[in-house]
Amino acid sequence: MFGYFLALGFVSAVSAHPYYADLIPNGHSVPNPCGTGLWLAVGHYDPIHHTHDKNPFGMAFAQAGHAWTAALCALDSDGDGKTNGEELGDPTCVWTQGTTPTGAATGHPGICNPVGSCSGQSFSCGCHGHNCVGK
Repeated sequence: MFGYFLALGFVSAVSAHPYYADLIPNGHSVPNPCGTGLWLAVGHYDPIHHTHDKNPFGMAFAQAGHAWTAALCALDSDGDGKTNGEELGDPTCVWTQGTTPTGAATGHPGICNPVGSCSGQSFSCGCHGHNCVGK
């Protein structure tokens, strides 16, 4: 019985993460800084897996209570010289959930664009799971 509840809790935790994409502008269309396609797990180092290893944007988003705030929007989480809002298509920090952002997402708010260009972030493309810790 314990195993059932443990598995149910795991499924709930995993399935809850895609919901976060609805809480940020263009959350379902963030470009992959490693090439073509989209980065589905925006707050994580792995593009498709929602691991517990969060990138700087994921940590800032959690600290903001998993809400798009003016402070989170104005922050440059990955240190690439562009605010989270600029990268996610909300340069004036006016987006609210359920509305259309001012523009399209142009970068990733938690991983430097281009990859490897920011000091202090040693993320590299092609990693998976816990290998994507951005040491």
